Amino acid sequence: MQESQNALYNEDSGFKRYFKQLKFSLRDPVLLVSVISVTIIVAMFIVIPLFSILRESVEATGTFSLKSYSAIFRSSYDLEIIWNTIKLGLVVATLGTAVAFLFAYATTYLKIPNKRFFKVLSILPMISPPFVISLAAILLFGRSGLVSYKLFGVRNDIYGFWGLALTQVLSFFPIGYLMLTNLLQNIDPSVEEAAQALGSNQARVFMTVTIPLMLPGLANAALLIFIQSLADFGNAIVIGGNFTTMAVQIYQQGIGSYDMQGATALAVVLLMISVLAFYLQNSVIGKKSYITVTGKASKQRIMNANKKVTIPVYIICMAISVTVVSMYLLVPYGAFVRLWGVDFSFTTRWIKYVLTIGMRYIKDTTILAALATPISAIMGIVAAYLIVRKDFPGKKALEWSILMAIALPGTVLGLGYVLTYNTPPLILTGSGFILVVALVIRSMPIGTRSAIAALKQIDPSIEEAASICGAGSQKVFISVTIPLIRPVFFSGLVYSFIRGMTLVSTIIFLVSARWQMLTVAIMNQVDQGLYGAANAYCLVLIVIVGGVMLLMNLFIKTLGINLNEGY
Repeated sequence: MQESQNALYNEDSGFKRYFKQLKFSLRDPVLLVSVISVTIIVAMFIVIPLFSILRESVEATGTFSLKSYSAIFRSSYDLEIIWNTIKLGLVVATLGTAVAFLFAYATTYLKIPNKRFFKVLSILPMISPPFVISLAAILLFGRSGLVSYKLFGVRNDIYGFWGLALTQVLSFFPIGYLMLTNLLQNIDPSVEEAAQALGSNQARVFMTVTIPLMLPGLANAALLIFIQSLADFGNAIVIGGNFTTMAVQIYQQGIGSYDMQGATALAVVLLMISVLAFYLQNSVIGKKSYITVTGKASKQRIMNANKKVTIPVYIICMAISVTVVSMYLLVPYGAFVRLWGVDFSFTTRWIKYVLTIGMRYIKDTTILAALATPISAIMGIVAAYLIVRKDFPGKKALEWSILMAIALPGTVLGLGYVLTYNTPPLILTGSGFILVVALVIRSMPIGTRSAIAALKQIDPSIEEAASICGAGSQKVFISVTIPLIRPVFFSGLVYSFIRGMTLVSTIIFLVSARWQMLTVAIMNQVDQGLYGAANAYCLVLIVIVGGVMLLMNLFIKTLGINLNEGY
């Protein structure tokens, strides 16, 4: 009897809490409008497209059927593609994390020269299309490669598993490098120095102190790289060859073969793998950190100058750095070569081609990215503010939906938009609007996550004091909250523009005769073997992104804002 009363009391308390939140929301019109707006956007462009994919995958002639799933798991070809994707992800995550840790350790712990040069690697993949390294690898080591054919006279076939694994490792290890660098900087040097004072040598301290402290961070970085590898479409379609991954197969099956049911079923399987990896990263491993026990570094670290360690690490890091930078230097070189592999004479034909015929791609991409940038940054901040600072019905569901979008492979989301908005009552495919939406939805979750982390570091009493003085939610948000998290907001602007200019996996489903994107144009040129035009497009894209980043950083510095305090 007592248990029943307690259950009723707890249930009643839950209802009371729900109605209290609802009543408070209704009393604050700005909060209510914000919650409704963000919820509608998330529902329309994240939840409903995913539901459309799920529905399409289990419907056969209007009735419920799991035929498409059984076909996948009975097909040796589909099972091979699933295994290919997982195997590739595991290899890339392992190698990428190892390279990332080597670079992070070298720049944080070792006394070596050219550290700034190594840090440039963390920026290069951001300001370029995701498949630039694949294109460069083909130009260097392909059948007509500068190294393989011109230097050694070998018609090398770089396409396939190892070519794709190499390019993904070089493309994605900077993600792990940035994460691990921050974690290593936060280890208190006194912990390691105490171990050395007790008689341990540097190797023993590294194995028994540093590595155990970094294990959660290493697992976190590995899972993030694994998720990136699963979702990668650009590198896989450019250099994958006969080694097909799930992201590519979804596109080919849905758009090429018009088998939407089979494509959606495969998309759901890919989504489940990505979501499981994201859950492990976010909920299990992401919450474990031994570094916080020691707090932030209380003293400056004494750099390790032991040449037995510094020399081999420096040689490895320099070799990888030179390889990556050389690949990026091939882009401007290849843009001025008449015919790659045959005629290496200088020409400006490809640049002229891009600046005339390709000008439409440049204009469309820049306009759409510029439109999506402020929307994405503002929505990310607003969503984070609602999640951290406000209570309202459905808050947990909203938070989960937004953060889950980080794990969504771009091909899955793009396919969802085609299924949802290609038929009445709301036809959006083929319009610039759906492309802007895609760019916003792909960037907003990262901004939200960063803003949530920043808001949790700010004492709520600052905002409460403004409220007590009579300021409403809108006034508090604009006058108090935004100034406190300005670095995150401006970092969000920079990130959103870069993502808008370089996104490929989602928008490849959505481009039309009216609206085209640079990344899709580059892929079309690669597919036709026109490497000069592809390089010229890449060069223009990198110049635009780099130029806008430089201008935005100069503007941000004039405001006295340090972006390192943000993301």
